[in-house]
Amino acid sequence: MCCRYLLLEQHFREILERLGVDASAEYISRYNIAPGTVVPAVRTKPRALPPRRPSGAGEPVREATGLRWGLVPSWARSDGGAKLMNARAESVADKPSFRDALRTRRCVIPASGFYEWQAVGRARQPWLFRWRNESPIGLAGLWESWRAPDGTVLESCAIITTEPNELMRPIHDRMPVMLTPEQFDPWLDPHLTSPDKLAPLLRPAPAAAMSAVALDSRVNSVRHDDPACLAPAGPGSGNSGPQLSLGF
Repeated sequence: MCCRYLLLEQHFREILERLGVDASAEYISRYNIAPGTVVPAVRTKPRALPPRRPSGAGEPVREATGLRWGLVPSWARSDGGAKLMNARAESVADKPSFRDALRTRRCVIPASGFYEWQAVGRARQPWLFRWRNESPIGLAGLWESWRAPDGTVLESCAIITTEPNELMRPIHDRMPVMLTPEQFDPWLDPHLTSPDKLAPLLRPAPAAAMSAVALDSRVNSVRHDDPACLAPAGPGSGNSGPQLSLGF
């Protein structure tokens, strides 16, 4: 699963620029983003789609927006109960909660890295995963719009997860789908609706392109949301060192 991540202002703006979205919106770096909060996302602006035209003519417009992390299907009776923060890549095309969103409501969720926890005896050791070159990450997301009985509209999202790669496997049995910049455009293409054609985008990121660092326990608490969340684990953390090595 993916239950926490961080997003630095610089990386937020880099992804907006890469996707051709106005980057003038104010954003303050966050270091411990948790489900249930509103998170930044980039999507194709919702509107009726015209017939496909030649490239460059009448292309769909993208926008940055805020979505509550924890997807609420449009047909749900309420926005309460268990929130769907993650969607499994293996079943996303078939699950009623996600299948329509996969076809028509996909988004890129900007991130700088994500956290996962490893069981070490009775303790939980946090790890930070990111691209080895520390470039921004585009997490594959889905979004939905739900209307309350009083007419209030809630827009929410879920992050798609997949099987772990070699780097993640010793820590956890799931990982978020990390899109490369080259995959942003097809993921956001509203004319691409076939689950079979989208499936190749939902594979684990190459382990050799990632790094993993054991962190201090400060990040365990959602009350902490500051640069100190990135402090490496010290001696006695239960790890042989702060860097998980696969021999790369």
